[in-house]
Formats: sequence, structure tokens, C-alpha cells
Amino acid sequence: MSGEHQNRFQWLTTGSQAFEHALKVIGAARRYVSLEIYHFDAAGPGGAFLEALVSAAERGLRVRVLVDSFGSITLADSFWRPLRDAGGEVRWFNPLHLHRFAFRNHRKLLVCDGRVGMIGGFNIAPDYVGDGVSRGWRDLGLEIRGPAVDVLVEGFEQTWSIAGFRHRRLPQLRRSRVRASIQRSECELLLSGPGRNSNFILRQLLADLDSASRVDIMVAYFLPPRRLRRAISRVARRGGEVRMVMAGKTDISLSQEAARSYYPAFLRAGVEIWEYQPQILHAKIFVVDDVVYVGSSNLDTRSLQINYELMLRIHDRELAEEGRRIIEGDLRHSVRIKRDEWKLPRNLWAQIRRWWARFILKQVDLFFARRQLKRLR
Repeated sequence: MSGEHQNRFQWLTTGSQAFEHALKVIGAARRYVSLEIYHFDAAGPGGAFLEALVSAAERGLRVRVLVDSFGSITLADSFWRPLRDAGGEVRWFNPLHLHRFAFRNHRKLLVCDGRVGMIGGFNIAPDYVGDGVSRGWRDLGLEIRGPAVDVLVEGFEQTWSIAGFRHRRLPQLRRSRVRASIQRSECELLLSGPGRNSNFILRQLLADLDSASRVDIMVAYFLPPRRLRRAISRVARRGGEVRMVMAGKTDISLSQEAARSYYPAFLRAGVEIWEYQPQILHAKIFVVDDVVYVGSSNLDTRSLQINYELMLRIHDRELAEEGRRIIEGDLRHSVRIKRDEWKLPRNLWAQIRRWWARFILKQVDLFFARRQLKRLR
């Protein structure tokens, strides 16, 4: 797309590319910089980001940084002193507290001047430096320019306003959805947070799957609720094409164990399953017909029912085809899981491991989150 009143999108396919673009965007900002991040590491690209943010503040821009207190637990608050001294603002999302530690802001978002935004799965840490093949975790992001950036601005403002968790009822954020329709391209920011019936990401994805004929999913952590598993399988059973790329290497072995326990049912339904091999997979992209979902949310219990997450839903055929080409490129580095070859270990210990993985990640995590949510009401 082109033109002042149209959206322009650019895929960010490696960590090195994403960091380079982000630093350029911050350097070119003229009014403000808003950064929301789950994990910020002082090492590697963290130093360059701090310098860029300080420079922006020294130029007179309003600079705000929102960092999750759990995701960045190893980052000292003193790291931000140069930015604060330059006039920047830093808030820790949900400062660590025994009675609310379950709630994490897993979003990754950069907005500058209301003109350009960046979303995706990239945290600012050394793990993401590289091409995702020879080195660095495999991740994905999207740069947005144009009117659709307005929804990202709104999303940041809402999260910034509740960062300290001082409100008794974790607000409106659990119910909020920001929508913008620009010409023929619809961009919708889907926000989620803790609480029942609060996940617009899951709701909209289920609605899109209901009539879908072609689905591509690449996701790091996969532990979907039953209705999502059924919706995905139904697409394949009625003759649609469904491909899923999962993590062959992972930083959370319990998550991989749980995800693999669902492979047999998906394979019987006709779903193609691939596992990415060279590096740890951390990307989150869902392409459903001509609709693209990209952002911070995985398809697991924590993302869909506990974390604060965001996904940008974009109805754009060209962008969807570009997303599919990216996924197809990753298939060259993946191994296909074939139904006649895939055998889950059937010994008692293996079954206990799978049960334990699902129990911890689905039941225990959610149980503690719900108890803590009741305390905040």
C-alpha cells in the first residue's frame, strides 16, 4: 500500500533486522517514543536501546518505557537512571508482589510520533540477535506506518495507565478492544488480560476459523483450549489446508511435551505439523485465509487466559500471502511430523510426563492466577 492515508506494512523477519529498524525509528522520532516490553536485558542490544532512548529524551521528546517486572526481573532499576535523568519516564508493570505475581504484561510494542509502530514477539535481549537460523531465536515482527498506528497508541495508553496495579478492579483493559477500519484494509488491535471471557484474541480467531479454508500457524508455545483444537481440526476435516509450525527446540520443555501430546489427534484430522529445527522458535503468526494475526500471543493457557497480550488482526490479502511465504521459507528448516511415523512413547513414565506437563501449564498456573484475581476485586 502507499499514500498518506493508507497503511504500509513491512515484515521484520530476524532479530537483527528488527533491532536495527527499531533504533532507526527511535532516532528519527520528533515528538514522542513509547516502548512496551516484556523482557529487557541490559546486555547485547539493551545498551544501544538505552542510548537511543536517552538521546530522544535529550532532544526534548517525551519518552516512556513500560517494562514487565517479572519478565525483566534480572534488570536493576538503576539501569534506567540515565533515561530518568534525561527526562524520560519508566514504569514497571505489576511491581512484584506475592498476591499478584501471576499477571504479566507479555506485550512487545514500539510507537513513535503516532506515525510508525512495531509489534511482534521480539524481546530486547541477546537471545534474539541473529537470523534465526545460524544463531538467535527465530522470531517475527511487523512494522506499521499509517492510520493503523492509532490503535497501537491506544493500546499503549491503556496499559501504561494501569502499570502499577493500584486499581482494585484491573480495569476496563480486560474488556477493551480497539478497532480501526482504513479504506479497504481493516486493522483491529485485539487485547487480552486476566479474567473470564476477556480474550478477544481467542474469540476473533475462533470466528475466523469457523469459515476458513486455508490456515497457517507458526507459534512457540501451543496448549490450546478444546474449542480451539476442535476449530482447527474442523478446517482440515472439511477439506481445508492447515499447516502448523511448532518448536523443535524450546526453552520450556514442559510446553513442548504438552504440545506434542496433541499431535496424534491433529494428524488424524489431516493437519500438517512441522517442527522448526535450527534455533528456538519464538514467533507468533496466524494466517487465516486473507487475515493475518501478528503480535505477542501464543496459543497456550497463559497467553489466552492470564497474560496481558496483543495481536494486530489485519485483513489484507497481499500481507497474508507474504506471511505464508515467510512460513513456507521456515519449512525448509523444519521436519514434517508424519502420521505413520509419529509415535508417542507409550510407557507409563512418558504418559505421566505428558499428563504432568498439561496439568502444570493448564490447571495449576490458571488456578493460582484466578485466586490472585479474586484478591484484586
